[in-house]
Amino acid sequence: MPPTSFPSSPLKEKLPLLRYALWLPFYLLFFLLLEQRNTAGNCWSSDLPIDQLIPFCPVFLVFYCLWYPLLVGMGLYLLGCDAPAYRRYMAYLAITFFLSELIWFLLPSQQNLRPQLLAPEGVFTPGFTLLYRIDTNTNVFPSAHVVGAVGAALAAWDCPRLRKRSAVPTVITVLAALICLSTVLVKQHAVLDVVSGLILSALAALWVYRRPGSKAASTPPSDETPPS
Repeated sequence: MPPTSFPSSPLKEKLPLLRYALWLPFYLLFFLLLEQRNTAGNCWSSDLPIDQLIPFCPVFLVFYCLWYPLLVGMGLYLLGCDAPAYRRYMAYLAITFFLSELIWFLLPSQQNLRPQLLAPEGVFTPGFTLLYRIDTNTNVFPSAHVVGAVGAALAAWDCPRLRKRSAVPTVITVLAALICLSTVLVKQHAVLDVVSGLILSALAALWVYRRPGSKAASTPPSDETPPS
């Protein structure tokens, strides 16, 4: 009697893909070290006169904080549904995040735009108090929020299953744009930080999604999810 074979569990099949996210702890560790090294007052200031013309809009704190669930949610979705798109998404994030840290190391930066929080009873004031405490005004050029938000939008359009429902990547793209806008409206970044983040995002996207030989460059849109 031949031995009985059991189907492998979907979770077990996905576990090997987690190795593509092994860069994340190293990024976070280096980020913490840079936060200790690059202290305010000892860095180049990226803010320009144009930044003084941009209003402080506390409500955009909501969009700024949506960056975290957007990046995590996109990663988990692609991990479960589209392995090739997941690998490209991880490659894009690793390239842009580590290049950002290299720039922060070589060119320590800060911005001096944060307002005085004079209304402790305001709805968003506790959120800003926490944000300003845990996320300093250093290591801002380029903006990691910008490169991450752009990456999530690119990943949404890269996934055939999401592309089939065009409203989904469209909504994610609009959300990514609002996140990028929020970085200057909550005074976490200067305009120069956003522009440099967009340039870095474009260069990384050309390498990951459009370089010759990549599946994203050679595979036309399809209704079917690419095989793992």
